[in-house]
Order: sequence, then C-alpha cells, then structure tokens
Amino acid sequence: KMMLRSAGKQAAVIIRRQICSHTRHFGTSGFKKATNSLVVASAFGVGFSAFTAYAYSEKPDYNKVKEAVKGILDEDNYDDGSIGPVLVRLAWHASGTYDAKTKTGGSDGATMRFTPEAAFGANAGLAEARKRLEPIKAQFPGLTYADLWILASIVAIEEMGGPKIPFRPGRRDQVSGEWCPPDGRLPDADKGSKPATIGHVRDIFYRMGFDDQEIVALFGAHALGRCHTDRSGYSGPWTRAPTTFSNEYYRLLLESKWVPKQWKGPKQFENEDGKDLMMLPTDLALIEDVHFRKWVEIYAKDEKRFFADFAKAYQKLTELGCHNLEGGKGWF
Repeated sequence: KMMLRSAGKQAAVIIRRQICSHTRHFGTSGFKKATNSLVVASAFGVGFSAFTAYAYSEKPDYNKVKEAVKGILDEDNYDDGSIGPVLVRLAWHASGTYDAKTKTGGSDGATMRFTPEAAFGANAGLAEARKRLEPIKAQFPGLTYADLWILASIVAIEEMGGPKIPFRPGRRDQVSGEWCPPDGRLPDADKGSKPATIGHVRDIFYRMGFDDQEIVALFGAHALGRCHTDRSGYSGPWTRAPTTFSNEYYRLLLESKWVPKQWKGPKQFENEDGKDLMMLPTDLALIEDVHFRKWVEIYAKDEKRFFADFAKAYQKLTELGCHNLEGGKGWF
C-alpha cells in the first residue's frame, strides 16, 4: 500500500508539472486537455500515461508534416505514379463512417488501424496508404494518426491541382478496435436498380448530414484514382488524368455515352467511344436523378464553383464528430 501511495504521489507531481508545461505552451486548450487526462488518470489509477501521452506530446510543425507528405506522393510503381488518390480514399473512408444520430464514427480516433474496421471489404487496399504514412508518423511522434490521415489527403488534393482545404488539428487516436464503427456505413457501388441505388446514395450521405449539393460535390473526388479488381472488384479509372484534380468527372458523366461493360465482374459501365474509362452505378445515379443532375451540370461548366463547394464539403466530411479541433468544434 505504501508503495502504491508513493507511486501515486510521484504520478501526481509528474502530471501537475505536465499540466503547467502544456498550458504554458498551448494555452487554455492545453490546460483543458491536460486536466481532462488528469481526471481520467485519477479515476483509473494505474495506466494514466496512456491518457497523458496524447495531451503532452510535443505539438508537431504542420508545415513540416506537409512537406514530408509532399515528399512521398510520387511513386512510379504505384498505379498511375502517385499515391495521392489512395491517401484521399483513406481519409474519405475514415471520415465517411460518421452517424449524426448516434454521434459515432468519423475521422476522430483513426480506428481503421484496428480490426474489425481494417478488414471491412470497403477498406480493401487501404493498408497500402497507412503503411506509406508510417514513416511520417514516426518522424512526428506528437502527430496523431487521425490528424495525419486527414492532413495527408488535403496535401495530396492540393498537390494534384485541387483547392486549398482548411485543416484544423486536434483529432485523437483511439486505443483499440472496440471503438470501430459497424460495417456497412460506407456507400456501396450498386444496389441492383436505379431507384435503389439513388436511394442508397442519399441514405448514406444524409446519415452524415449532407444535402444533395454536397453529395454531388464530394463525388467529384472520383476525378482521382481508379478501381482495382483485387480490392473493390471493379476495374479502371474514371478519367484519363487520374492524378489531376479537376471537374473532368462531371463533364465525362454528361458528354460520354455509358454502356454496361461486358465482363465477368460486377456491374459497371464504360464509355462507348473508347472503352478506356469506367463509371459505377452510383456514379450514374448522379445524372439519373434530376436533383443530383442539376449540380453535375453546374460543376461540369464551372470548375471554380466546384472547387469552392468541394473544399467546404470535404472539410465538413473530415471534421464530422470531431470535438477538440483547434478553433472550435467540428461539424456534428
């Protein structure tokens, strides 16, 4: 008992010193984080260091983190020569699990590091993105995985020609898979019929708190990257410039004639004039629904408007459920 009391006193001294230090460096927000950790540590006694590690880690230089991300984007032997698109997919899938009613899921926690979420079918292939970010995480120990995944995607979008998207740090990392959201919260590519697929798109995005305009804006990220048969089961790029962020996705949706691809894989569509591009049933839902189509037409004509709307919607997506971001609460 005496040894426990002695250890407890020593721990209290260490925590008080850390609170003072963290407050001195980071002001009121630092004090709040530190005292929250102290409350948790006091409640559970042992193991307080796991909670205080986040609060007292040295704040990273985010400009240096950005430069580090830029340094790994080009990779000749990966897809189309860039890991930018898969970094965007990582952040999207980490964020797109949010449920506005239950206030669960979202980017806060970086729970895709754990099973069962890491093994969800929708996340196939994303271990490649996480693996490539590990050296940067090691270089900046005060940086959470949750913040790194989002910041890396923002840097990638900008480096691929896209809009500047505000980044606010403050996401935490959860410690186990018990915090993983349930499977099935990310959009499927097809629900078997046009009405069912259109309804599914709305159900997924409305659950997070998006409207039709924001839905169409976020789909514009399909200007980037490609599908893989060993991941989603689908195959091919949406555009002929899959490492360039643009409004080309919308233009192609409207101007190309999309016909069912004749193959043994799942239902997808290809452009009749070249058969070198693909669209998923959920992509075509955007031109089959009159309310979605209105925004497709707007963005196809006005890239500046698309960039502005995408930046707002993407920031919202990546902040859903985040409670401790610098500058105030996130979108939830």
